[in-house]
Amino acid sequence: MKKSILTISLAFLSIVLINTSSYACTNFLITKGATVDGSTMISYSADSHVLFGELYHWPAADYPDGTLMKIYEWDTGKYLGEIPQAKHTYNVVGNMNENQVAIGETTYTGREELQDTTGLVDYGSLIYIALQRSRTAREAIQIMTDLVSKYGYYSTGESFSISDANEVWIMELIGKGPGVTGAVWVARMIPDGYISGHANHARITTFPFNKKNNFDDPKQTTFHAADVISFAREKGYYTGSDADFSFSDVYAPLDFGGARFCEARVFSGFNKVNSQMGQYLDYAMGKDLKNRMPLWVKVDNKLTVHDVMQLMRDYYQNTPMDMTQDIGAGPYKSIVRWRPMTWEVDGVSYLHERAISTQQTGFSFVAQSRGWLPNPVGGIIWFGVDDTYSTVYTPMYCGMTSVPETFAVGNGSIMEFSDNAAFWVFNQVSNFAYTRYSDMIKDIQPLQEKLELGYIEEIKAIDKEASELYQSNPKQALEIITNYSVKQGNNTVYTWKKLYAYLFTKYMDGNIKQARPVPDNYKYVTPTVEQPGYDEEWYRMIVKDNGEELKVIGNSH
Repeated sequence: MKKSILTISLAFLSIVLINTSSYACTNFLITKGATVDGSTMISYSADSHVLFGELYHWPAADYPDGTLMKIYEWDTGKYLGEIPQAKHTYNVVGNMNENQVAIGETTYTGREELQDTTGLVDYGSLIYIALQRSRTAREAIQIMTDLVSKYGYYSTGESFSISDANEVWIMELIGKGPGVTGAVWVARMIPDGYISGHANHARITTFPFNKKNNFDDPKQTTFHAADVISFAREKGYYTGSDADFSFSDVYAPLDFGGARFCEARVFSGFNKVNSQMGQYLDYAMGKDLKNRMPLWVKVDNKLTVHDVMQLMRDYYQNTPMDMTQDIGAGPYKSIVRWRPMTWEVDGVSYLHERAISTQQTGFSFVAQSRGWLPNPVGGIIWFGVDDTYSTVYTPMYCGMTSVPETFAVGNGSIMEFSDNAAFWVFNQVSNFAYTRYSDMIKDIQPLQEKLELGYIEEIKAIDKEASELYQSNPKQALEIITNYSVKQGNNTVYTWKKLYAYLFTKYMDGNIKQARPVPDNYKYVTPTVEQPGYDEEWYRMIVKDNGEELKVIGNSH
């Protein structure tokens, strides 16, 4: 094993300790021209040690004039206030609505003095209100920015991924401080054929400045708050020219932690699809903060939906940060590290890598929008719970009218175990696998791939049947996609329950057992038992650490 744990200078320690709690989520944004089938996609992992993974659902609804909507902070459930409800809201499944609009997020915090705790709308409410009210990505941007302008923004700095069947946008937003209603923000459309990404650090730097936002103009590919630059000048954050103004550098100045814990995840994803990313390795590792990565990169080869799922299963493979290559991986090459992310030994500070694939994921998804199909059929949120490396992304059509019991809100919670809840079933498998990872993952991944590739193949027939029927009988078409999504959601969980039983039986007590055939005249046959021990490299480390005390006396070997 090569040593890849990096020493952090003490000057950075306080910054790292303050910021690591917000290094929570990862998004990738994929345009039509970057995909094999011409769909758009965004991916999102909601990574929190206290987030219960479940599939949200808001049915479409109509409301009388004067109806008010209560706003609760998504992270805590704290009541923030009320705003007028829309007359009509759209069906929303997870983070995608029936119009194929999808939204994800990552928190970058930024200048903490700009949080307005008197605001009525937090980042989570922005997402789910916009999904219930928008027909396009542009409309979602307009709704979100209008909401914070009118009612105030409660949260810290946030990056959003916003997509529909034609366009993919990144928007970054931050408040104006206590008691000041509104926010400063920039939204940019990702050029066709490119992908973008964000992971808890603001990524929009310079941008073309417009006199006015015209959300109906397809040629306008950048929107921003009118005072995004002037506000920074008023606060004393910026004194340079308008042309050199960088949203990220002004509102979320980059530090070592922002690069190594956040930008490194984007780098690693980009590195899988673009062969020129090696020039940004030192930036990702926090060694050269001036050589910033571009906001988007062109893909070498177009991506399938399964390719995008694999992007979410990254632990810095084939980079110096590969989490299987330092002693922290243990004898079974684990890709997870228990928190805290930083620690100190003899006055020197060190870190664990923060990868895309991480143990504390509540849920993750790949939202796929396909413009050649009717909207309720064209949108699929490929949804999974727990660690992305061992989850199964299961198709949930955006027009479905109910969700599987195993993924439903109320079936268990973060402190209430349910043996029928996807979150708990997948955590049983992953957490047991962490004890002998390099062996158990070989049993997990073939089944994971079989299910995902099977679903990708199956939906072709569902797409055809439902889209043809939708023209004459929309209600029946919705029943088809709902029944399929519910059935396969439950099937995924039931299959994973069987996998857990198999793994527990096979690997109990550090053994690797295999069943043997039972002859007709036997009640049972003892299984074969392997006890392979550790690999030679790990034994050598044990010898180096304490070999004299552990040496067998009188043994010629």
